[in-house]
Amino acid sequence: MTNLDRLFREEGQSPWLDNLQRSFLSDGTLTRLIGQGVRGVTSNPTIFQKAIEAGADYDQQFSDVLASKTVEEAYWELVISDIEGALACFAPLHEESGGRDGFVSLEVSPALAEDTEATIRSARHLHERIAKSNLLVKIPATQAGVPAIHQMISEGRSINVTLIFSLERYADVIEAYISGLEKFVTGGGDPSTVHSVASFFISRVDTEADRRLDQVAAQAEGAGAEEARSLKGRLAVAQAKLAYQLFRERFTGPRWDALVARGANVQRPLWASTSTKNKAYPDLLYVDSLIGPDTVNTMPDATVEAFLDHGTVGRTVDAEVDAARADLQKADALGVDMADVSEVLEEEGVAAFTKSFDELMQRLNDKAEAVSR
Repeated sequence: MTNLDRLFREEGQSPWLDNLQRSFLSDGTLTRLIGQGVRGVTSNPTIFQKAIEAGADYDQQFSDVLASKTVEEAYWELVISDIEGALACFAPLHEESGGRDGFVSLEVSPALAEDTEATIRSARHLHERIAKSNLLVKIPATQAGVPAIHQMISEGRSINVTLIFSLERYADVIEAYISGLEKFVTGGGDPSTVHSVASFFISRVDTEADRRLDQVAAQAEGAGAEEARSLKGRLAVAQAKLAYQLFRERFTGPRWDALVARGANVQRPLWASTSTKNKAYPDLLYVDSLIGPDTVNTMPDATVEAFLDHGTVGRTVDAEVDAARADLQKADALGVDMADVSEVLEEEGVAAFTKSFDELMQRLNDKAEAVSR
């Protein structure tokens, strides 16, 4: 039994892969990883930019599709082909798990992040176009995205909520899911068919918080500087541990129990951005520290391989919660505003995906011109 299998069978956490490219489908990489215990896959515009620009895997289909479609339409054809291939790979696991795992995530265009109605239309279109029960359409948890999430859940559509950076926004996401299910049930829907994960980003939080802690340490003296330095590499995990406590609190009680009685599934927290950006930290810091039941951890290839090699399987997500809360209080006392950290990261996250999408569109336009000559 691999470490990934143990992660799921012993601790109730589903390991997913945070990467998808055509070669994974053609050379058997994805099938191998499923055999080793990977239980789902996520994608985003940056992942597809890297995949499509990496080589010639997509060139023939792109040329063929251009005969009848625009460049942007051709992009979606390329992406959906990969998504459908991954959905087929994971279909047996999806069935075997009773619909709990085997999901593949596809994100709406990042250009829609601040447009509620356009996000709703796009998410609905992707669900109707692909029409597979193991598809999760990704919607960012921006202020405009939250009502779109509610609407999609109320229509019985499964959603991966992405780009969550704060406890406050996470609370909004949970409410959008629960109230969306209530509306769906009121209209006669079966909530057992609806699945969702809430993607709480981890390593990026430390990247930004550490930068601010360094500034505090540079300006402080003595104990204040030492305390700021001691908090580096700890605030992202601390915030995620409190997110897990919030998850446990909100998915209990009479309101949730009424939905469970109708077959509702919890919206699992998904730990995203779990590769270690700071090489001074352990390579599995954001995996080993956040293991626990009813969660997902989506890992890039290298992190998956590292966990297979030397991951530590054991429940940690609800250990030392008081210490996590104290760390965040200390950061606040030092002037590190985590609400502002999350706001900056949300803006940067949307901007980064938009930049990837725009750069890829330019590259594809250049290719289209070359093909037409």
